Amino acid sequence: MAGPALAGLIASTEPAALPYLGAVLNPPDGLRTDMLAAALSAGWGLDVTSAEYLALGFGSHHWAIATVGGGRWFVTADELPVKRRSLAEPLDVVFGRLGASLATAIDLSDLGMAFVVAPVSTMAGEPLVRLTSRFAVALYPFLCGQSFEWGDFDTKAHRQVVLDFVVALHTAPEPARRRAVTDDLGIAHRDELDAVLDTAADAASGPYGQKTVELIAAHEASIHRLLARYDALAAQVRSGSTPTVLTHGEPHRANTMRTSAGWKLIDWDTAAVAPPERDLCNLDPGDGSIFAGYRQATGVTPRPEALELFRLRWDLADIAITVSQFLAPHSGDANDDESFDLLRALMAKISR
Repeated sequence: MAGPALAGLIASTEPAALPYLGAVLNPPDGLRTDMLAAALSAGWGLDVTSAEYLALGFGSHHWAIATVGGGRWFVTADELPVKRRSLAEPLDVVFGRLGASLATAIDLSDLGMAFVVAPVSTMAGEPLVRLTSRFAVALYPFLCGQSFEWGDFDTKAHRQVVLDFVVALHTAPEPARRRAVTDDLGIAHRDELDAVLDTAADAASGPYGQKTVELIAAHEASIHRLLARYDALAAQVRSGSTPTVLTHGEPHRANTMRTSAGWKLIDWDTAAVAPPERDLCNLDPGDGSIFAGYRQATGVTPRPEALELFRLRWDLADIAITVSQFLAPHSGDANDDESFDLLRALMAKISR
């Protein structure tokens, strides 16, 4: 049974968030396999013999790579325009931020945190390469083990493993955060969402442009309400005194793997210095046990307002990112179909 200090945290617990939108069921246009192989050769000295596209996760594109000599690797390619935080943000800034997060994962691994699956540094000592103005590529060891779908944790033990990772990360030595960016508590692509809400945006050509504008208009009141609440919470959290820590950003079930070498935490592209609640907001099962465990391990009690802030941002960022996706030219491929279905589900969730 949770004590009084945790009552507000438990009461504020909401249903688990939907996955971040941006399905990656198809390879991206403009990135051919020969281009990927050339990048792996130039950056890491690898001679690619085969490349299999993997329709996994959200946000980044993935390949299983085989190389001369029998090597196996896991490769990610990120579309930098998708990772902009605003429409006017230069792609060089986006690339720098992604590189800082992946470099932080390398630093954590170098400090002995074996659960961190960090990218392999290039021959020049960088965490990734800029393939074109649009794409950035990172290389990882190929891990054999059990991966997990998006959703709630199946067991208490699995959830505890992730809490242990979060505690280790939040209490990491100062050198671990030397290259990390700081979370400014902003909402990525909010400028484009605001434009749609203000009816100042035109839908681009594509099957989901007008549908997205109409869907946002139908739920305008709910979105405005959430944005106002978010802004109030952000002001409150910024004025608080709880120290910031190094965070992963998305320590959910689908970002874990169980291997012969132990449990692993993957996908460090969102690593940043932030309030600790960034990693805790969707981790508790609703009984306060995770918050109590975190307080016992660190001496810090998660704040209800910060937990609510990051839960809200998860949903608002999903909305804004998908608005950005469908205001831009798009083809209506399987990635777009999945993203729009998830957006409709999210609209239904926030309007309940």
